[in-house]
This record gives sequence, C-alpha cells and structure tokens, in this order.
Amino acid sequence: MQNSRIPAGVRLFFSYVCGKSKIVTLRPVKSHCIIVPVKTNERTEGAVFPPPRSLPMKTETERLNTCLPLVVAWYDRVRRPLPWRQEPTPYHVWLSEIMLQQTRIEAVIPYYHRFLAQYPTVASLAQAEDERLMKLWEGLGYYSRARNLQKAARQIMEAFGGVFPNTYEDIRSLAGVGDYTAGAISSIAFHLPVPAVDGNVLRILSRVSQDDSDILK
Repeated sequence: MQNSRIPAGVRLFFSYVCGKSKIVTLRPVKSHCIIVPVKTNERTEGAVFPPPRSLPMKTETERLNTCLPLVVAWYDRVRRPLPWRQEPTPYHVWLSEIMLQQTRIEAVIPYYHRFLAQYPTVASLAQAEDERLMKLWEGLGYYSRARNLQKAARQIMEAFGGVFPNTYEDIRSLAGVGDYTAGAISSIAFHLPVPAVDGNVLRILSRVSQDDSDILK
C-alpha cells in the first residue's frame, strides 16, 4: 500500500495514537474486525469494528474515519505509562525515538532513565565526553545513534541557540533524524499536523480497508 493512497488526516491520526504504543494487527472475528495487541505482557484488549464491507459509506476515507474513535478508545484502555509519554518534551520524545530504533521498549526504559539522569538537557548532551557517552550507551548497540544524538545536540546549540527546533523541516535537518522520527517529534512534542507512518500504522490501515497490497512496496 503506497502512502499516497492513505488520506492525510488518517495518517496523522494513526501517527499520534499508534506510533510506538504496541504492535497491533486486525483479525476477523465472526462478523467483526478486532484490533488486538500481538506482543504485550499486559491484558489483551481490543476495539471491535463493524465489518468494512457492511458499512454504508461511500468512500474509503469515510469508512476509516468511522473507525478512528474506536482506535482512540482502545488506546486509552491499553496504553502503557511509558516515561516519555508522561513528560513528552521535545528532548524526551527525540531521545526515546532514537533509542527505540530497532530496540525493544523493555530494553530501552532503564537506558532512557540513566541517560536523562546523566544528560538532562540538550546542552549537557552537547558537552558530553565521548568515552562517557559511549559507556552509557553500552549494551543498546548501533552506537552511531549515540554519536548522532550528540552531533544533533551540538547542532541545536549552535544553529538554534540551544532551543529545540519546532518545525518539521528544522527537526528533519538534525543529524540522525529521518522522516518518521521528525514526524513523531513534530506531532507528539509540538502537536504539528505532520504524519509519522511506520509498518504498524500501515498494517492497521491495510486491514481496515481490506487492502492486501504489500506494505513494504
């Protein structure tokens, strides 16, 4: 499924409520479709959807918009109290997004707390000693992420006067920040109407719209 086929409003919605919450999928249950967390140590809950083909809607956009309140209700019930959600400052959201790249949430949480205890601000990260920074990151792997974090922190200090940039374009210009990460920071920390679409979002949309296209293409 190509991103261009997904309505912008729908992409924005899913970028905010489904981004890193849980890995989810849709499966048919009798005459309904139900969203169920696939990987969770908590209770398994879901939001029941009317079967898409039975909805008296004229367009795919209308059909998807009908499902949105149900996804919000599901998210409110099963979301975890993750530390970066409790205090979603730009720095916290950025740090969590970088740490969560190819790394499980359970593994990230203790590193996240230790990192913020050592480097509570962008300024302190920019001034960090390389050896100490690498030691703190030890065990998370992909050390280029830590180096890019510091490089971006120095960009913020030098190019933005120590203030975290608040536009998608400026956030995207930071070292190690790609389209998805820039979208996540923009929408979560600054509430900007910018989508952040990953595989989980595309899986939900493909099942709700009954599109069996390969989401990787």
